[in-house]
Amino acid sequence: MLKFIFMMLFMIPMSFVKKSFWMNMFMFMFLFVGFMMVGSFNSLWMNISYGFGTDLLSFGLILLSIWICMLMIMASELIYKNNNFDNYFILLVLILLLFLFCSFSSMNLFKFYFFFESSLIPTLILIMGWGYQPERMQAGGYLLFYTLFASLPMMIGIFYFYNNYNSLDFFYLKEFNSFNLYMYMSMIFAFLVKLPMYMVHLWLPKAHVEAPVSGSMILAGILLKLGGYGLLRVMIMFIYIGKYFSSLFVSISLLGGALISLVCLRQSDLKLLIAYSSVAHMGMVLAGIMSLNYWGACGSYLMMIAHGLCSSGLFCLANISYERLHSRSMFINKGLINLMPSMTLWWFLLCSSNMAAPPSLNLLGEISLLNSVISWSFISILFLMFLSFFSAVYSLYLYSFSQHGKIYSGGYYLSSGYIREYILLFMHWFPLNFLIIKSSYFMLWI
Repeated sequence: MLKFIFMMLFMIPMSFVKKSFWMNMFMFMFLFVGFMMVGSFNSLWMNISYGFGTDLLSFGLILLSIWICMLMIMASELIYKNNNFDNYFILLVLILLLFLFCSFSSMNLFKFYFFFESSLIPTLILIMGWGYQPERMQAGGYLLFYTLFASLPMMIGIFYFYNNYNSLDFFYLKEFNSFNLYMYMSMIFAFLVKLPMYMVHLWLPKAHVEAPVSGSMILAGILLKLGGYGLLRVMIMFIYIGKYFSSLFVSISLLGGALISLVCLRQSDLKLLIAYSSVAHMGMVLAGIMSLNYWGACGSYLMMIAHGLCSSGLFCLANISYERLHSRSMFINKGLINLMPSMTLWWFLLCSSNMAAPPSLNLLGEISLLNSVISWSFISILFLMFLSFFSAVYSLYLYSFSQHGKIYSGGYYLSSGYIREYILLFMHWFPLNFLIIKSSYFMLWI
């Protein structure tokens, strides 16, 4: 693992070389291929060095992190064209990737917590430095205080844990079964906010709307997954107490998911709709984790990978329209099928993946989560019906409202899309729909 950390550290000086924007992107691709070659395709820790290592869960999420960071650079060509501090932007993406890599590959709970919190700082700078509106300061404040308020109890919980058990290695966590309610709440609350669970989700739409396209991609693609990853890691300590309290979280996430799906239906802002749909999808992930069974753990991992690619691709599409029309409003982004017919295909493909149409990974993840939650309680089938139905409804609403309808008169000068944009969307869509062929890997974890 150290060789990859060193590679990222040695890429830092390269980000200051003039005109090296695309060269940096290719180095990310090189890092991706290199990491894929030393894969960990089982539930055992491999490639262990200096307290870092990978098992299947962290391997998939690290690959996703490198992939999304590479695509972030690809999507942010305007930063390079307008000379908007592009060297600092590359440096920030690199530091963010380094923190994400370390947090996903940490084998120690405190080390994971440290990098989990550190990833907040580059994200905050990204939103405040390259965001669009003046409200980005407020969005940054929301992001910072929501996350920090929830994670300080977790730090105290980790110290308490170390004081009592003298070890924080993930490998030994299954040996400890804590019946302490305060411990349970303090350890999982930080992850619930990061996921985000309904009721503590208000920072997410705000941060998405103010963030640049790269900020939205990393937020939806990776940072939400840190919450799910952390829950999958620490829930092993709380299996027994979880049996008593998981019903509360499953209920909140399913009811919240259904309500958020209805909220999606009255959004007029493209980015807000996609951001709220993230909350609905993550509600299902949380329900799967809290159902405490094998299907739920594997299904939530699958759904996190799928949602990371799908949501990131949709934010890219919203940004492509924004760069042409300078508005995210659905009343202006109408009739795009007449102006950008080739792009409509990508809208269709990614919206259909968002509503879990075959052969996307979302479908497999949703089937697994349906199985796990229904086996946990048959009554939950009512909310799951709402969730599945309305996810299709708002995805179709997003697609039909933006592609059909009366054309905005200021939009006649549009170009149909650059090759860079088509490659960018293809690189989101291709793994999302072809990884289902090797779906056995996603079901091997635990």
